[in-house]
Amino acid sequence: MNTSAEQNGRPGRARLNELGFTLIDADNHYYEPHDAFTRHMEPAWRDRGFRWFTNEAGNRRLLIGDRLLRMIIDPTFERVAKPGALLEVFRNHGSADFGIAGQEVEPIRPEYRDRAARLAAMDRQGVERVWLFPTLGVVAEKLMNGDPAFIWASYRAFNRWLDEDWGFNHVDRIYAVPLFSLASVDAAVHELEWALSRGARIIHLRPAPVPGLAHGRSLADRAFDPFWARVNEAGIAVTFHAGDSGYFESQSVDWGEMPNPPTHLISNFQVVTCSYRPIFDTLAALLLHGLFERFPRIRVVSVELGCHWVPFLLKSLGHVKRRRDWVGLKGDPIEYFRRHVWVEPFAEENVAALVDCIGADRVVIGSDFPHVEGTAEPAAFLEEIGTLSPGVLQRIMRENALELMADPA
Repeated sequence: MNTSAEQNGRPGRARLNELGFTLIDADNHYYEPHDAFTRHMEPAWRDRGFRWFTNEAGNRRLLIGDRLLRMIIDPTFERVAKPGALLEVFRNHGSADFGIAGQEVEPIRPEYRDRAARLAAMDRQGVERVWLFPTLGVVAEKLMNGDPAFIWASYRAFNRWLDEDWGFNHVDRIYAVPLFSLASVDAAVHELEWALSRGARIIHLRPAPVPGLAHGRSLADRAFDPFWARVNEAGIAVTFHAGDSGYFESQSVDWGEMPNPPTHLISNFQVVTCSYRPIFDTLAALLLHGLFERFPRIRVVSVELGCHWVPFLLKSLGHVKRRRDWVGLKGDPIEYFRRHVWVEPFAEENVAALVDCIGADRVVIGSDFPHVEGTAEPAAFLEEIGTLSPGVLQRIMRENALELMADPA
């Protein structure tokens, strides 16, 4: 049993205990077992959907349809990087050795796959609730080649595994986030009804154009209004999490870059051009294609995509304020952003500046635990932002996420 002294010795815990509230971490992760996509896969897709094989070097690898998963080096997750090992690199703007930090691996811990063990870890960490996201799941859709039938067979299977192993709302503490796609609006609406019946309060969409046509479509295309209408009615939060939005393959290759790089081989050019563009473009589409005018209760959250792009997006939206009649808007797109969008910054970013930019009530905090690029523990985020006032800290580290899980008035 952990004593108070032992807990206070954990990163950020003494400060958290001093503040007197528990955290709601809006970005926790699990590492999927080998059958996350296959345990409940429909028979027609079992031999051509997700398939494991052993390569010539004796390593287990994963095929998604006819494409090899390259972004994740070891999708078995038998050994994983230590939580927070890369934060020092990011904090020092890359002055430490990225490759060495990322190689600090250890056997997978029970709490990364077991719900009871995770609850015990949360108790040790001072975490009240978590939004729980995939590791593999957020990079899989791109490899499905825009095939609506394949996407939805995979997501139905994945979501049923997710609810079975973690739960969309387990004892009001673990909120595992189901995956959605608008590649088939009928499938999305049907799955949403099922997820709501299982207690889901948060869902995920890939920050990318909707596949299915030659050039894709905006997530705010009116063809998808039946889905958004149900989201609006249910009052749930929609998250957009970092993953593979397809920008490496669709855009950086024209500049001579690798189309599907493993995470450790993502180039500096791709970091600059492909890291913020998916969320920038996605939110611009939702704002300028009128989604929030048609559905005024919808709330969206940018997760693990940083915040350095926020001032540029707001400034860019300012250029169309004077032309909103021309672009078909009745109101101010900047005000729609401030009303409908929440942002989760990286630990190493200037969180105080983000609070000044969009207000404390539109900022949520996620540790990315147990991933290598996040903080060693959720409370360790306080070591980066602890100079903010206690009221602001409680707002961004607990209250905002709690409100997003509730039905808005």
